[in-house]
Amino acid sequence: MRMKSAFQVSPDDNVATLLADADGELVAIVGGKGSTVSVTGNVKMGHKVATAPIAAGDFVIKYGMAIGQATRAIVPGDWVHLHNCASNCDERSSTLDGETGAPTDTIAAYD
Repeated sequence: MRMKSAFQVSPDDNVATLLADADGELVAIVGGKGSTVSVTGNVKMGHKVATAPIAAGDFVIKYGMAIGQATRAIVPGDWVHLHNCASNCDERSSTLDGETGAPTDTIAAYD
């Protein structure tokens, strides 16, 4: 069986984007530095996983630039998303539900 992979845009990136769903398995990092990482849980295709340790407050680097900051420590293989990363592009991103993307900082008008 062929190993699943994730794409890293720049060698300076500390995340890579999964090219297939991965669940606790070793994936090959293509592009960037080219290595492997063990995904720590069930992460869906198109989502980011850490390729290096990222301390709380450190920048999440993708495309060779900071796209956000870790809101807590992230270990290699962890899913990097709204639950552990605040976007540099959208200040409300850290208030969105990590699974559904629904806002959690407002009250729905029709509840």
